[in-house]
Amino acid sequence: MRTGLYQDGRAFIACLLSIFLSCLQVACTRQEPVSTAGSTINTEDSSTLELRALSTQPWLVTGGDLLIELQARDPMPAGTPSLRLNGQPLPVELVSIDSGRWLAMLQGLPAGDSEIEANLQDGADSANLMISNYPITGPIISGPHESPFHCQTEEFELVTGEALGPASDSNCGIAASIDYVYWSETEAGFRALADASGESFPDDVAYLPGAGGEGLPYIVRVETGTVNRAIYEIAMLHVPGEPEPGPFDRNPRWNGKLVYTHGGGCRSGWYQQGSRTGGVMRDGLLRQGYALVSASLNVFGQNCNDLLASETHIMVKERFIEHYGVPDYTIATGASGGSYQSHQTADNYPGVFDGIIVAASFPDVTSATIFTLADSRLLHHYFSAVNPDAFSREQQRAVAGFGSWGSIANLARGAARLDPLYEPDVPAEEQGGEVSNAALESRRYGLNNRGGVRATVYDHTRNVYGSIDGTGTAQRPLDNRGIQYGLRALNQGLISVPQFLDLNRRIGGFDHDMNHVAQRHGADPRARRRALESGRILYGGAGLATTPIIDYRNYTDHAEGGDIHMIVHQFSTRQRLVNANGHADNHVMQIGGRWGFTASEPDLGVLFQAMDEWITAIAADTSTIDAAIKVVRNKPAALMDACWDNSGDERVKLQQPQTYMGASDCNRLFPAYSTPRHEAGAPLANDIVSCSLRPLSESDYAVQFTREEWIELQEIFADGVCDWSQPDVSRTSHQGVWASFGPSPVNRLY
Repeated sequence: MRTGLYQDGRAFIACLLSIFLSCLQVACTRQEPVSTAGSTINTEDSSTLELRALSTQPWLVTGGDLLIELQARDPMPAGTPSLRLNGQPLPVELVSIDSGRWLAMLQGLPAGDSEIEANLQDGADSANLMISNYPITGPIISGPHESPFHCQTEEFELVTGEALGPASDSNCGIAASIDYVYWSETEAGFRALADASGESFPDDVAYLPGAGGEGLPYIVRVETGTVNRAIYEIAMLHVPGEPEPGPFDRNPRWNGKLVYTHGGGCRSGWYQQGSRTGGVMRDGLLRQGYALVSASLNVFGQNCNDLLASETHIMVKERFIEHYGVPDYTIATGASGGSYQSHQTADNYPGVFDGIIVAASFPDVTSATIFTLADSRLLHHYFSAVNPDAFSREQQRAVAGFGSWGSIANLARGAARLDPLYEPDVPAEEQGGEVSNAALESRRYGLNNRGGVRATVYDHTRNVYGSIDGTGTAQRPLDNRGIQYGLRALNQGLISVPQFLDLNRRIGGFDHDMNHVAQRHGADPRARRRALESGRILYGGAGLATTPIIDYRNYTDHAEGGDIHMIVHQFSTRQRLVNANGHADNHVMQIGGRWGFTASEPDLGVLFQAMDEWITAIAADTSTIDAAIKVVRNKPAALMDACWDNSGDERVKLQQPQTYMGASDCNRLFPAYSTPRHEAGAPLANDIVSCSLRPLSESDYAVQFTREEWIELQEIFADGVCDWSQPDVSRTSHQGVWASFGPSPVNRLY
């Protein structure tokens, strides 16, 4: 059962109960949910007043603060309206922004549900807004807090080089602080500003051009604090001594635009606060006047849970708006693990980001990435321990599909994020139990510590997947039943029938501790369903359908030692957009550029400029056409798929569609390779957890089997082989935006 209704707080519980009883009567038939995203106005159509929350969704207020807007329709009321909270006068200033429009910063709101009422002085009209307020420590939608949780405020280094200091409570909280740094022309970097009075500046301070031609000192104000048990940073140009930034009067040094940065990684990303953010001291963006924000739980190497990352996005952006005002737009950016977060928050919680610029990207961590890592560990184990020397290196590479043989072992090591067991004498390719701070090492799960913490992606996301009955082990959406490893290599004559049979008979699977077992592993049905319904497996047809997306990368498919950041994952994301929306015209791919903001490395700066033009044009488009059409119609004409030919003395930009396979110059320069599942016939989108099974068919094979070989193949796949033309066996799909796993009951997924 799921509800997307949020109409009257006093009737809310009754509404939930009614829906629950109705659901029981119809055997809980799943219906397409009603999203509450964007439903911030709660007033009658006939009212001359509109009241809405600006800093967050009204059902997800945190920390007792909320920036609200009151808008008067024609005819204009006389005087200033008054506010009431739960029927009592609310002594707060309504700041007039322009004719008939006021802002107010509400503070000290009570926990739980409240009603805000705005009234005209003559009592002729009113507007109401129901809100729900949660602690600043969270959670709001990600479910119960993870425990244990290691605070790291004392390890966090401020922009001045000093330590943030000890946490003040068990939720790793610390009072917000303000620091100033300046750009040193002599050192070409940021230095702490010793004198923050604004009366004098260092001799080596750089100056930026300002209105009228006068130079402005390049000084950056950085706020550091904690939200949702994460450490956040906010940076923007501001000179000490000038009026303090605030939500009513925009800081004149700020261009009104916000960039949310992310950090990558995943392995060891659990049970900790984190000691760094995605980085807010980005010279190329700060010089242009952008504000930057990030948080420690938005670094996937510290928090490999995209739901918790999305919750942090929502809460940190709320802090930003309440401290500095509503940005014109927000761009998310990040590489690798930062791309997961950008993709999934944009799709699952639309409105948090208005555009995304990602690099070295993947669709998400749950599907394409983990499927490939798990298969790589199985293949590496087979090639090195089960049947060594039976396949040449080139045959192994062909079975895996990778552009580099070294990627098999490399990605097998990456599967540590799925493995809860750390064993000192185990090879790196079979290792698990990775934690990044010493305080957790003695608490790890192990054969002699069954109650210890399980350092895996699945256990870190237990609030979504649930636990196996009677254990502390998370369920997992991981399945390899029916997969014919090496099918394409067989059909291309690269491996023999006996090799194909032995590989599929002996490759096996994993138990929930990632031990190799003889039988294939199957997904836990609840986890499989929740991964698809909640957006842990990227859908692409929700918020991303109306989001400008720029995806850029360097090329690493031929790295000798292997690399997980293969270009195929970029094409998997594009295919999901096509599958969900019928096209991927809002998705731009560029490969092989010089990704910076300088004259010698200009290409990232060009992409940010193009994104600015794109989002600005969408905002200026007042037509009533569908937003998914509007995002495509307003894409800058000069912004298109491209790659760079860097082989000559002068690099050449080739503007041509980027395709997974083809004969274009870009395909020649940057060929895409596949993954073990693609080699087994999986679709490019690579979003199927458990394939539907069908009987063997001789038409699948370009080779001849002897009678004995065919009987053996039937024994290996007694239950059938994957029918990749069918969707996931669960037959479920994404269940809508702004989903919650608690404590918020709005859009709750059960």
